[in-house]
Amino acid sequence: MAMVRSAHGRGSGLRGLGVLPVLALAFGCAGVPPTDGRESAGVRNVVLVHGGFVDGSGWEGVHRILERDGYAVTVVQNPTLSLAGDVAATMLALAEQDGPAILVGHSYGGVVATEAGNDPKVAGLVYVAAFAPDRGESVAVLIRDPVPGAPVPPILPPRDGFLLLDKSKFVASFAADVDSEAAAFMADSQVPWGLDALNGAVTAPAWRTKPSWYLVATEDRMIPPAAQRGMAERAGSTVVDVAASHAVYVSEPQAVADLIVQAARGVMSSER
Repeated sequence: MAMVRSAHGRGSGLRGLGVLPVLALAFGCAGVPPTDGRESAGVRNVVLVHGGFVDGSGWEGVHRILERDGYAVTVVQNPTLSLAGDVAATMLALAEQDGPAILVGHSYGGVVATEAGNDPKVAGLVYVAAFAPDRGESVAVLIRDPVPGAPVPPILPPRDGFLLLDKSKFVASFAADVDSEAAAFMADSQVPWGLDALNGAVTAPAWRTKPSWYLVATEDRMIPPAAQRGMAERAGSTVVDVAASHAVYVSEPQAVADLIVQAARGVMSSER
């Protein structure tokens, strides 16, 4: 069951995220209304951005639900080679929208959304177990000071400028609540994650000027839930807790879609 609350303190300091401790070594509802097929007011366009180690296919369940409920959904196949390249791919998708859009990022996709969200077509941001950096921050910066005792993702040492997860440990860390066959496929079909993407720093965080929503995956073993809450509080996001793994967008597509719908309706309400 999703639990929702509002976080305050946009722009305040954030220290000691300890988000992905192994990367540092590698470098050396109270109720979200459900979607139910009824016509709803608000933004009708949604752009989805995936994170590292995966491609856009994991959004299929969320895409199906939102399309069923009348939303126009675009899934960005960002290459995860560099932040600049991923922002460019997202901006191309935004340029194709026929009106305002909700921009959604999972994991590293949150970094992309934080930068690309400055596009004038973006009405609001949704972070799904995602990084929400401030100006000058990258994933590498956010994981610099790991919290003692935090789960250690099975990230292998860099090779030729890229990172991968240990296949044998992928499911437990990334997708523990995903169907076993689907999770195994995710492990076998990993996309190499570029170090240039991890080191790409945000220049202008869109959450400083636009409303945001954040889904905290409380069973996440990639980005600690406490770090997720810290980033959400700093951004002033409306927060929903979902008992799910890092791959919550795959295992709990309805909960993710519900939050996106809340954001789509909420941005219009805040403008009236």
